[in-house]
Amino acid sequence: MTAPLVTILDDEPAIRTILSDALQEAGFRTLSFSRAAAFEAALNTHKPDVCLVDLGLPDTDGLALVHRLALEQGATVIIISGRAQVQDKITGLELGADDYIIKPFDPAEVVARIRVRLRSPKGAKSKGRVAVFNGWTASFDSYTLTDEAGQNTPFSHAEGEVLRLFLDAPKRLISRAQMQESLGGGAGDSFDRAMDVRISRLRTKLREDPKNPRLIKTIYGAGYIFLGDVRWT
Repeated sequence: MTAPLVTILDDEPAIRTILSDALQEAGFRTLSFSRAAAFEAALNTHKPDVCLVDLGLPDTDGLALVHRLALEQGATVIIISGRAQVQDKITGLELGADDYIIKPFDPAEVVARIRVRLRSPKGAKSKGRVAVFNGWTASFDSYTLTDEAGQNTPFSHAEGEVLRLFLDAPKRLISRAQMQESLGGGAGDSFDRAMDVRISRLRTKLREDPKNPRLIKTIYGAGYIFLGDVRWT
């Protein structure tokens, strides 16, 4: 089996070297870039499993790039940044990043977090890549939702992780603690905020009534429950 490919986008040569060495020693393949333009051009011929992205890039807005990656590439996106403010972390997660690591970092921690992100959610029962439910089809290969009329709506990798968690356990309560255990990433307020944003976006894409959603119900003080009838193909 081919080793997972991790792309590293950071304008600091030392950071690229540290990350590349640690990841290759851990069995990953890597490609490193100092500029976003070269990185995005490479996506035409390479499909990374994980993208490590610094926010302080010289030729583009790092947050805007993260948002494009989350919506268009379907890869796991992990921000590695010297921006340590809580609001920066929340913004990054809201825009679609799967995780946020603050510089300076321990390379072993980066490797561990990548492995967590690539690991299937704990307790997942399904092996399929396409789920059909309540007039919708969710493809986890193309990261699209398709309605009964054939209209496609893309979803990000981060949104897909939450959606798959629901689709694997329909009509069962999923607590915040279970979400944290299954999806990994940060903890506390930033994790809760990121989950709230991703669930809100999923509801919008599923055309739910925000005041009375039919599929993704909030059980206040307990968690969420997905009420759809799900069939995996």
